[in-house]
Amino acid sequence: MEINTEDKKPTTTPLINRELSWLAFNYRVLQEAKDRTVPLLERVKFMAIFSANLDEYFKVRVATLKRLIKLKKKTRDKLSEDPVDTFDQVMQEVKRQQEEFGEVFREGILADLRQHHINLLTENDLNKTQQKWVREYFTEHIQPHILPLLLDDTETHFFLKDQTVYLGVHLFDPKKEDLKPERFSMLEIPTKKHGSRFVKLPTVGKQRYVMFLDDVIRFCLPALYPNYTRFEAHAVKVSRDAELDIEEEVSGSLMAKIQKSLKKRETGYPARLLYDPVTPKPMLEAIMAHTGISEDELVEGSKYHNFRDFFQFPDFNLPDLKYTPQPTLVHPLLEQEESLIEAMKKRDYLVHYPYQSFGYVLRLFDEAAKDPKVTAMSATLYRVADNSAIAKSLVKAAKNGKLVTVVVELKARFDEESNIFWAGKLQKAGANVILGLPDLKVHTKLGLITRNEDGKLVNYAYLSTGNYNEDTSKIYADHALFTSHKEITQDVEQVFNFFIDRQHDKKFKKLLMAPINMRDRFVEMINREIKNARKGKPASMILKMNALQDERMIRKLYAASQAGVKIDLLVRGICCLVPGVEGLSENIQVRSIVDRYLEHARVYIFHNNGKEEYYVASADWMVRNLSRRVEVAFPILQKDLIQELRTIIDYQLADDTKARDIDNSYVEQVSPTHIRSQYATYEYLRSLIPAGMESASK
Repeated sequence: MEINTEDKKPTTTPLINRELSWLAFNYRVLQEAKDRTVPLLERVKFMAIFSANLDEYFKVRVATLKRLIKLKKKTRDKLSEDPVDTFDQVMQEVKRQQEEFGEVFREGILADLRQHHINLLTENDLNKTQQKWVREYFTEHIQPHILPLLLDDTETHFFLKDQTVYLGVHLFDPKKEDLKPERFSMLEIPTKKHGSRFVKLPTVGKQRYVMFLDDVIRFCLPALYPNYTRFEAHAVKVSRDAELDIEEEVSGSLMAKIQKSLKKRETGYPARLLYDPVTPKPMLEAIMAHTGISEDELVEGSKYHNFRDFFQFPDFNLPDLKYTPQPTLVHPLLEQEESLIEAMKKRDYLVHYPYQSFGYVLRLFDEAAKDPKVTAMSATLYRVADNSAIAKSLVKAAKNGKLVTVVVELKARFDEESNIFWAGKLQKAGANVILGLPDLKVHTKLGLITRNEDGKLVNYAYLSTGNYNEDTSKIYADHALFTSHKEITQDVEQVFNFFIDRQHDKKFKKLLMAPINMRDRFVEMINREIKNARKGKPASMILKMNALQDERMIRKLYAASQAGVKIDLLVRGICCLVPGVEGLSENIQVRSIVDRYLEHARVYIFHNNGKEEYYVASADWMVRNLSRRVEVAFPILQKDLIQELRTIIDYQLADDTKARDIDNSYVEQVSPTHIRSQYATYEYLRSLIPAGMESASK
């Protein structure tokens, strides 16, 4: 948990608890799984997203709370919130959501699957033909991957792998007199080795059948334990502390520390042990005794764990049960250009993912890697795809003799291994690889290309709210700027100089950079709105971000509201600000959009007495983003691009289909015209494509 050490004196600023606010966000994901207007198989995916989010929450946030609880009371008393109280509230809300999750699954998802002739069978539902098929399938495809272990008195310790589902098996009625009358055993469900958590059975007529791998194993327990005749099997799963204990010091190898910590992650302290509520107490006690997990880590789950595996749920080739495809759109101007570098000389371009093709940035880097006039390329890599085309282009550029500088953030949680792999590849190719910074996480998404044009060095820049990741670009809604604007590219060059010399004296003409000037400039722009409001001038802000947690920025927004500044907040996730409080925040409106794509862009718009300023950023308004990370906010200066961006933001402000307010109620707009902003954005960008041009990129 982040502790605000920047403001020493106690504060009575009204704030929503960060942990509970995050749980409220995840509940909005669960709402999508409940929403019957969402295609059925997409609702199944939202169940998976909810589960995956909650797993990470326990591995990081709850694990951190537990570490804080272990502090001495005198130390805990200095914290802004009591971690014990927060933990109790968190567990209460998690239990409520888990119960609703179970209801949604049983009474909603399963019932609707059956209506579409998709039957999720248990081990008790099989007819004789299916029983024979399951036994044969188990023998051939599953049994070779299972190693049952008996929890005998001689078994001193059984280690439960992180995020892995196990079956605890209670064995009864031995066939031989010399065997114990009852025993306990554990086995790992081999999801990865099997390739899926699900087993498709033969279709009969219109009826389609599928089983959890768990239930296939339950049915075939006699084959695993031939000396016993009666069995009970209950699932358990552990989530382990995923925080990396890294001493961020200047000396030593950061990569070696990361690699060492990654090995520890799999053996980290348990943050929770999920168990089936009907698990007999003796079995639970046996599992705890042989794993070292205490009662404090026990959390009631359901018969099945790891609902994140529903990402693998078979679609049975039923496209009507999924979202109608939205072919990736071409950019109406960039698509006509043979050379993106030449195109960037003429003007700026905004590309909006996932609506428009991510292929343009791939083309840009590939073109630059091959261009003999390009002398240098620089990029920041935070989360890249496993088979990253961007990283490959940078490797190619280095091999072609260009000066390549790549900042690889090794502290990108859960992506460390992939980033270590590409850092090694780039170093071998001759690139200058900067492995993050010892005291700052590099979160900004920048690229810089330097070209020798008639003896002069000319810069071209790529700035984005999203990562260089072909995979996530299909589901994350982001904005990216392609520009050769001299002041912007000079500022980008300054950011890369900062990575090299670590000097905080950098001056920027257009960019806002954390931790150097971003916070101060945002505060200045808020103060300007306050000043205008007090003079009776129009004053407003539209602020879109993933999370709003920084207390100093929240206090500043409260002050702006009290001065009469109208503030529209679009916050997807955590929001610690309390809107609508008379005398404090009655001029602040907070909305959140959860829909088909993950809203990932950050956009900050300041009225400025009619001369609006637009910034697009990689940074949320959290302490970590503004004070402990390298982030960049870049201005949108070209009039047509300002209008383009404003149109998209206006759709989001008018959304009355997927927008929720702070208490997760769907927003009802005054206008009778229903707007679903993500669909309206797609249609708007499609309308910009000239007639006759291909509407989908290749």
